[in-house]
Amino acid sequence: MTADIGLIGLAVMGQNLALNMAEKGFSVVVYNRTVSKVQEFLEGSAKGFSIEGCTDLRAFFSALKRPRKVIFMVKAGQPVDDLIAQSLPFVEPGDILIDGGNSHFSDTQRRVRELGERGIHFLGVGISGGEEGARHGPSIMPGGAPAAWPAVQPILQRISAQVGKDACCDWVGEGGAGHFVKMVHNGIEYADMQLIAETYDILKRGCGLSDSELAETFRKWNEGRLKSYLIEITAAIFEKKDADGTPLVDKILDVAEQKGTGKWTVANALDLGMPLPLIAEAVFARNLSAIYEDRQVAGRLLGDSTKSIHIAMYTLTRRLEQALYAAKIISYAQGFLLLYYASKEYGWRLNLGACALMWRGGCIIRSAFLGKIAESYERDPGLSLLILDPFFKEAIRRCLPSLRWVVAKGATVGIPLPCLASALAWYDGVRSSRLPTNLLQAQRDYFGAHTFERVDQPRGVKFHVTW
Repeated sequence: MTADIGLIGLAVMGQNLALNMAEKGFSVVVYNRTVSKVQEFLEGSAKGFSIEGCTDLRAFFSALKRPRKVIFMVKAGQPVDDLIAQSLPFVEPGDILIDGGNSHFSDTQRRVRELGERGIHFLGVGISGGEEGARHGPSIMPGGAPAAWPAVQPILQRISAQVGKDACCDWVGEGGAGHFVKMVHNGIEYADMQLIAETYDILKRGCGLSDSELAETFRKWNEGRLKSYLIEITAAIFEKKDADGTPLVDKILDVAEQKGTGKWTVANALDLGMPLPLIAEAVFARNLSAIYEDRQVAGRLLGDSTKSIHIAMYTLTRRLEQALYAAKIISYAQGFLLLYYASKEYGWRLNLGACALMWRGGCIIRSAFLGKIAESYERDPGLSLLILDPFFKEAIRRCLPSLRWVVAKGATVGIPLPCLASALAWYDGVRSSRLPTNLLQAQRDYFGAHTFERVDQPRGVKFHVTW
């Protein structure tokens, strides 16, 4: 057998990608550092597919058509560099190595450059959709060495999710662009999930809805403009029963873990000076949940002041739906703002509309309004602030009173709404032509002679006074 493509790393994501490729008509050869997993895979779920296994790298690379195309599905960081070093004796100029894990984009930039000096093409490919997406069609965000794209395009677009006639996979850009776009995707995912969690908190703790009522509410929302994968699975979560017949979600410890990609998004936003407070609050909300023991002590000593919200159910769910929709738009607006300025900073020339289209299927943040985002960038490819597009400007205008009401109500009854409140504050800040930071700059000049600009002088002209 001479395989079309090779895959290294047979954890569940790797196995499902291999099955996906084989099912779509490509011959695949696989390898895993723990070689026993290769045989287990071949004798298990891969049985009957056009998949060959190898127990050493020499045989693995020998089984590939030239130019060799190999996907790494291993843990990010040093394991990727180690695998590259182990692979170098068996590759030649023109071969293509593909990192399909959640690597930091700066690592991908470096690897593209270093391998390019050897004539080896390296791609950093963001893959979203979890285990199910890997098996049946994920969203795929390829970037790296442009010369490699024509060779892998037929495979990656064939195995990606399909929306209509469009593959949820297209070339993103050079260097680490693919992994950067995936990183921002994950940052938006963090925000989306936290916004849903805060909405749930109001419905459950503030209003006492049962889990069956919660499921029904989210099912109805999923039939409208909030239609998305995360809203869909949230309804299903509320319906799941434990062995004793009680709702399982109520038995789950309120500590949210994370793998770090949301943190990367926030760190990069800080590096570029971009305001992404909603996404940052989503990361910090997980961090707050992690200090579980401290929260238990604080709850006993400070008391739980949560009060009930007394309002008609129809009015409450309508207001929450509008508030969640507005905050969701703002979450995406922050993510695309970072993509816009990162594209300029790193010279990637990102097609932001294409990014939105790639997220319409297969990925965790797939939702109905991604098509509207794509239309926004089709109307204005140079759009930096999504909320200035006529569609989203009007959508937020209609929903803004409800977002204000929900944030105020949460503060009144003692329910923390870090992301909903941050969304509102960001929106109000962005549309403020005058902010109080003139005072901040005056303070900086007072104690540190950091100078300031004046409203009655050209930008860039600096002044200092003796205060």
